[in-house]
Amino acid sequence: MVNNNIQIDEERFRKEFDLLSQIGATDEGGVHRPTFSNAHLEARSWIRDKALDAGLGFKVDQAGNHSLILPCSYHDRPSLIIGSHLDSVPNGGRFDGALGVFAGLEVLRRIKEEGINLPINLEVIDFTDEEGSLVSFLGSYALTGKLTDKELENPRGGRTALVDGLERAGLKESKILNAKRDLQKIAGYLELHVEQSSKLEKANKDVGLVSSIAGIVFYNITFLGKEDHAATAPMDSRRDAGIGASAFSLAARQMVIEQFPTCYVNIGNMRYEPGSFNIIPGKAKLSLEFRAPKAKVMDKLDEELLERAKQIAAQYGLGIEIDFLGERQPALMSVGMQEIIEK
Repeated sequence: MVNNNIQIDEERFRKEFDLLSQIGATDEGGVHRPTFSNAHLEARSWIRDKALDAGLGFKVDQAGNHSLILPCSYHDRPSLIIGSHLDSVPNGGRFDGALGVFAGLEVLRRIKEEGINLPINLEVIDFTDEEGSLVSFLGSYALTGKLTDKELENPRGGRTALVDGLERAGLKESKILNAKRDLQKIAGYLELHVEQSSKLEKANKDVGLVSSIAGIVFYNITFLGKEDHAATAPMDSRRDAGIGASAFSLAARQMVIEQFPTCYVNIGNMRYEPGSFNIIPGKAKLSLEFRAPKAKVMDKLDEELLERAKQIAAQYGLGIEIDFLGERQPALMSVGMQEIIEK
């Protein structure tokens, strides 16, 4: 008789997750595991060893996605994928991504320990570079066939970082797109993820169901001015690229707050050249990322932000270069899967 009330081994889960969290640990209690860093590769090896110790299958595809597998005994059955990631943003939270991978491992271990033969295969995937330090959603987009050659040729993290990272991980760039899977053989996708907002906490709820995922767009924008001496160039005639970049940063924030209340914008990196105390910046380069729940809203915000950047450049007598890095369209979650989870 099948046990329909399987519980995880909570003591084991807590103990081992704490051990995983020590890999790349920071003094603040988080983790620092950028994609293909030593800490990231060590965490992946640690999870692999735990899976093999439990008698689970293990494989790596050509995009570097790591899969832990509990096959069923039935021929040609689809796989239910449980996924997340072990890479982190710089100085990230220890539950972000890692919780989903480790929870998936524990689920597979417990089902195997109970000797249950499910009618489908179970597969836990640790996706490569889900945080996008090199290429946004490299592993998951390669698996689903959405990754493009252009994104590999012009990665958001730069060519050098991508090439060096792939070499450290033993991967070949020319093979990455071969990781595409037949989606007809995937029964569904589940991911346990820590809340990154505060809505559940404020509502005193332990668990929430995600109904949609916002779309996201990435740009590099460069304002071009004229280098000059800070002690002699008249204030009212300076072509200061830094002023243009700063003005756009403030304008983008205000635009989203006032006109696009369901959206988010972030300028996470800004660099001035030559970057000297006494030289007016001749170049200011920033990274722009914005998110929207619906495609039409995302397109409108895209148009408005770029137009505002051009207006600000003209206002301060600057040139402007806009480099599109990629986008991810909004996605609705499966209603059927949501209903099953609610039950």
